[in-house]
Amino acid sequence: MKKGFKWTKLIFSVVTALSLAACSSGNSETPSDASKASSDDSKKIVVNIAYGNQPGEPIDQQANKWKELAEERSNGRLELKLFPSSQLGSEKDVIEQALMGNNTIILTGYDFLMDYVPDMGIMTAPYLTDDVEDLFYLTTTDWFKGLQDQLREKGLVVVTTNTLYGKRHLMTTKPVKTPDDLKGMKIRVPNSNTYIKTFEALGATPTPMPLAEVYTALQQGLIDGAENPLPVLQGSKTNEVAKYLALTEHTKIISPWVAGTAFFDTIPEDLQKILMETGDEAGEYAKSITLEQADKVLEEFKQQGVTVTEVDLNAFKEKTKDVYNAFPQWSPNLYETVQELLKNR
Repeated sequence: MKKGFKWTKLIFSVVTALSLAACSSGNSETPSDASKASSDDSKKIVVNIAYGNQPGEPIDQQANKWKELAEERSNGRLELKLFPSSQLGSEKDVIEQALMGNNTIILTGYDFLMDYVPDMGIMTAPYLTDDVEDLFYLTTTDWFKGLQDQLREKGLVVVTTNTLYGKRHLMTTKPVKTPDDLKGMKIRVPNSNTYIKTFEALGATPTPMPLAEVYTALQQGLIDGAENPLPVLQGSKTNEVAKYLALTEHTKIISPWVAGTAFFDTIPEDLQKILMETGDEAGEYAKSITLEQADKVLEEFKQQGVTVTEVDLNAFKEKTKDVYNAFPQWSPNLYETVQELLKNR
């Protein structure tokens, strides 16, 4: 009997302890929910930052600044991994990856986004504005916000518009002084209808290819030249195999960074805000670098024996007017709409 009593007492003690533990667990349910939310909030979000430019170029410096600002501002909850030199693929490939939910933000062009929202393509049309600040202004208008809404419906979100890519010029293996000099010349362009139509209008044979292939293509005579902002031409070493630079300024480029909504919408709202704000700040930081480096590169090109020609811009502008009639998918009178917005600035 005494032994049975001891077992009964032991069982009673165990049951009591378990009951107390259960009650304690039940009483802490609400705080534990808050703790879970806190844990979710502290989960690190990894974002791949993809761009075609080479390390050291202004865009790369901007990306590094963005990484620094976003990681610091988020207290480490954001981790930005940088992939320069098209390491993740071409722009079109990476945009498709983003549409499928990949955790990537990519630097692209409004000409590429024209596949999803046609009117966006006018932002890279030749000689659209006299000043890049006019382009930045356009991104603040209700007209542009409407285009962004359309893009989101297609599965892409613009994270920041505040990136100055620069004025695009032409570097060739033969001198170019007038549009007539371009007749029959094969010019590397991005795989974009805007650039293709622009150089067709100028009389050249546009040849789309990745930026990384330009050097070899020039060496092998597959192309006669390439166009890009000066720091990009230097970064791709175009100046080593093409010794004539025409300052055509055929288009002034500001570039958006975009993500797929499938991924971006999974990021907590406060981190979305940090990504957008620090993206804008990094863009502002890089603007002066872009301008200063363009001036520096121009002087370096001259010192390296590159022949620099200041062309008659009006002659090139006149030749490219037909580009604005080359896209039936654009809204009627789109050029006039943009000019009216700029007039009322």
